[in-house]
Order: sequence, then structure tokens, then C-alpha cells
Amino acid sequence: MNKLLGAHPRDASLSKTYLFVAFAALLLGGIMGLLQATERAGLFEMPSWFTYYQALTTHGIVLVVVLTAFFTIGYFYAALSHTLGGLLPKVRSMAWIGFALKIVGFVFVVIPVLMNKATVMYTFYPPMKASPYFYIGLVFIVLGVWMCAFGAFVQVATWRKNNRGKHLPILSFFATGVFVLLFFGSLGVTVEVLTLIPWAFGWTKTINVMVSRTLFWSFGHTLVNIWYLTAVSAWYVIVPKVIGGRRFSDVLTRFVVIALVITNIPGGFHHQIIDPGMSQALKFMHVFMSLVIAVPSMMTAYAMFSVFERRGRELGGKGLLGWFKKMPWGDVRFLAPFIAMVAFIPGGAGGIVQTTNQLNQVVHNTLWVVGHFHLTVGTSVILTFFGISYWLIPYVSRRVLTPRINKLGVVQTIFWTVGMLIMTFSMHIAGLLGAPRRTSYTTYGDHAAAMGWDTYTTLVVIGAAFLLVGGLLQLYAAYYLMFRAPKGQTEFPLAEPEENASATPYWTERWGRTIILMLLLVAMAYVAPLVNFIFDSPPGSPPFVTW
Repeated sequence: MNKLLGAHPRDASLSKTYLFVAFAALLLGGIMGLLQATERAGLFEMPSWFTYYQALTTHGIVLVVVLTAFFTIGYFYAALSHTLGGLLPKVRSMAWIGFALKIVGFVFVVIPVLMNKATVMYTFYPPMKASPYFYIGLVFIVLGVWMCAFGAFVQVATWRKNNRGKHLPILSFFATGVFVLLFFGSLGVTVEVLTLIPWAFGWTKTINVMVSRTLFWSFGHTLVNIWYLTAVSAWYVIVPKVIGGRRFSDVLTRFVVIALVITNIPGGFHHQIIDPGMSQALKFMHVFMSLVIAVPSMMTAYAMFSVFERRGRELGGKGLLGWFKKMPWGDVRFLAPFIAMVAFIPGGAGGIVQTTNQLNQVVHNTLWVVGHFHLTVGTSVILTFFGISYWLIPYVSRRVLTPRINKLGVVQTIFWTVGMLIMTFSMHIAGLLGAPRRTSYTTYGDHAAAMGWDTYTTLVVIGAAFLLVGGLLQLYAAYYLMFRAPKGQTEFPLAEPEENASATPYWTERWGRTIILMLLLVAMAYVAPLVNFIFDSPPGSPPFVTW
């Protein structure tokens, strides 16, 4: 098989188009973020025709739904093409249909937001009611994601049929896990949206708020870990190749994927710790499910730093931290994901805080949660995506990463890191002082506590400014690598397994078993509470439009 995607130019065009949309979303979302931060700090008041809450809704949807989904699909479809010998024509067609569905859905979503008819924020909790066309747009987006997921399943199933007894290449194994989670994890929110559409049209008078919130977080909790699993795939498979090493144990790598798939969807109630209507025992079970995810995460930390130390010693590093000096710090393909890995350490610790009942009472619905989200997703995930882009974009564009753009990438990574450090630190502190999330600027009648937040919300603006600069540099690099960089062949950096590794057992390929175990845990976590919410619920809520 030719090792260059240039052998499959139609596959390259597919991934390139997905990546283009992802970075266009980054530009729009970044601008919305800076506008929000300046108003939240009391430095600027947005006009009446485009309010703070419209910007907040746009920022969340564009970055959380569009940027991450399009990048993930573009990246993994390139991986499937590269590792499985090119996409099947019908799979490529399914991905283009999925692209069209998602674009149509995005148009349906964004127009009501711009018209101030869907200012319900990313979580779109009822009883706040958006335009029904907003919810219809969400259905199209989900259908597009499903189309891409099933395209990946067809591609993998065909390869397995033609290569019986062989292990699925590791990056395609990661892709399978991610698309399994994208499909099953989005079932709950799809049911929610389908119940919201008739309610938004006025065909039904009330909505069961607890059912809607629960169905949303069965998806929202999973979505965060889908991004995380996507980033982890690059940490395990790409980064070791960039530094000239080999990847850690193939058995452990596949086990981490399986563990994350099985344990991911249960756990959504840790976002609902203060919600009524569910027992403490049920909440505890979900908290336990959430904390279980820390186990494969700690395995990943051990594996990655083992790879770094082993490679550093091969290059002559001595002592406990001698490997540190031997890493290619001037290579943006390593620097960005390495910082992302380090950021996940405090990010994961913050996640444990939010899954603990007593600590959650302190930080729930404060800026702490926003800071945690920006540390985990905005730093650990997005910086990894940036690092991937510096080789993936030239790979699918049949161009090369130049030394000048590599240096620009290092500068861009520093800007982004500094911006996120300032922003997330300030948000965490402001949250501990009681600053609420989601609200625009207010002094609460010049209350002393509220005035104490001003320093930190001003620092958030400074962080947002650094981020905007970093984002613009990233956009320029992406544009240059897509359209202006010198023509050439770029390697798809896949690390080889370690030497003398033990054989990987074939049970890791039993995806049917993995999915059954996942569904059993989902049933344990959700069947009883949903039945209770449906049959023993209080009266439903009519719609409210508060803006």
C-alpha cells in the first residue's frame, strides 16, 4: 500500500474540507469568546441587536459542536484511509452526505441564534424555548454525525472481512471507539430534541424538564470524553513517532480504548449532582462511573512519560529528568500535544472536584466550571488538535511543513498556552469567590463580593486577547499549509510498536462484546431514573422565552 494519502486524492479532499470548516469555526468562536469576556468584565457592552447571550450561545455551539466534530471526523477519516488502504467509494459518499447534513443543520441552528430566537446557550435546557428550527437543525447535525459513524463502521467491517485474524491498525481502532461513542452517546440527546420540536411548535403544551436534562447529559458527558479519546489517539500513536521513538504497549493501548468506550456514557449525573428527583445512591453510582475514567487516564500518563523517558535515554539523557532536555521542543508537532498532556493533570484533578458532592456544592454553576472546561477542552484537546494540524494539513494537501511555519507554530502554541493559563486560573479563582457562570456583567448593586471578581474577569479578557492572537496565528498556519506551502510529500507519523512486545490477544477485537458491556452499564445508569422521571414526574413545564 502506498504510504501517502496522495494515492487517494478524493480521500484527501474529503478530510481537507472537514478541516477547513473546523478552522473557520475556530475564527468565529474565538471572536465570540473575546466579545463575551470584554462584556463580562464591564469593559464593553454589546449592542441590542446582538447580545451577550447570543454571543455565548454562538461561542458554545460553534466551538463545542462544529470545530470539534469536523476536526475529529476529518482526522479519523484520513487515518482510516491511510491505515486501511483507502476509503471505499460508498464510505466516501457517506462522509460527504454527512458533511452536507451537518452544514444544513448548522444553518438551521445559527439563523435563529442570529435572529435572537434561540438564545438558550449550548446546553439548551428547557423550559427555555428556542425556535423549533433550532432543534430541527440539531437533528440534521446528529444525522450527519451518524452518517459518518456508519461510514467508518462499513470501512472497518470490510477491512476485517478481508483480513480475518488480523488486528485492526491501532489508529483505526481508536477511530472505531470514537465513532461507537458518537453514535450511542448521541442517542439520548436525539430523543430529547425530538420531544422538544413539537413542544417548541406548540403542538404539546408541556415538557418533562428532568427527562430532558438527563437525556442531554447522557450525551454531554460522553462528548467531552470523545474529544479526549481523539486527543489520546495522537498521544499514543503520533507523538512517539514525532520524537523518534516507539509507542507503548499495544495491549495497554487497546485496553484503554475499550475501557473508555465501556465506561464513558454512564456518569452523566455528576453534572446533575444538585438536581432533585434522584436518590443519593443513584448519584453516587454515576460519580463512581465518572471516576472510573481516571484509571485509563492514569494508564495513559504512565505510558506517555515512559515513552518520553525511554527515548530520552536513547538520546543520551541521564538522571531522573535527563530525558526532558532531549525532547524536540522546537518541533510544534511535539510541543503542542506535550503541553496538552501536562494541562490534563490539573484538568483531571478539577474534574474529580466536580464529581464530588460536597466540593461540587461550592463550584456548581460558577466560573470555576467554565475554567475547568477551558483547561480540559480548550487546552488539552484543542492544543492536541493544533499539533495534529501541522502534519495532517500538509499531508492531505500534499504539501510540506516549512521551518518558518514550524517556528510560527511554536510561537502560536506559546500564545495559546499563556492565554489559557491566564484565563483558566482567573476563572477558577473567580468561581471560588462565587462569580456565577453564564451571566453578563453585573455588580449586584455594587456588592462587595461582586466587586471582588473584577480583577479576575479583567484577567480573563487579557487571556482571551492572547488566545485570539494564538487563534489567528493558527488560522494563518492552517491556510498556508493548505494552499501556499511548497508541494511535497508529508509523512503520516505512525509509531511502530515496541520491540519484543508481547502478542496482543484477539479478544480486543471483539467489538460486539465491548458494545454489549457498554449498553449494560448504560442500562444500569439510566433505565431506573428515566422510568421514575417519566411515570412519577411532577407536572411538565410550559415554554419560557426570557429574552
